[in-house]
Amino acid sequence: MSDNKLGNIESKFADIIWANEPLSSGELVKLCEAQLSWKKSTTYTVLKKLCERGLFVNENGRVSSLVSKDDYYAMQSTSFVGELFHGSLPAFIAAFSSRKKLTSEEIDELQKLIDESRVK
Repeated sequence: MSDNKLGNIESKFADIIWANEPLSSGELVKLCEAQLSWKKSTTYTVLKKLCERGLFVNENGRVSSLVSKDDYYAMQSTSFVGELFHGSLPAFIAAFSSRKKLTSEEIDELQKLIDESRVK
């Protein structure tokens, strides 16, 4: 996946596929018409673009993902921390928490993730 960042509209389109896959290309056209007010040609153009980028596949009129939603967002998070914080998750958390006070629940959840990572 060479260009893996999705724009706002591409993200909405991808979410439709992830929420309904596998689905026929005809079903996808109907969903995009209802949810995005797209014409058939727009749906196929964006689908082709995202297939070329390695996110989805359209085989015999059947659309499904090559990259799951969770995997996609995990890659985006890793890329974000890598680019802006030189790969340092502590630096990211420090920057994030300097602007937004973490709740007790968020701190507990982060601690749980840290503890689970130590076990692995």
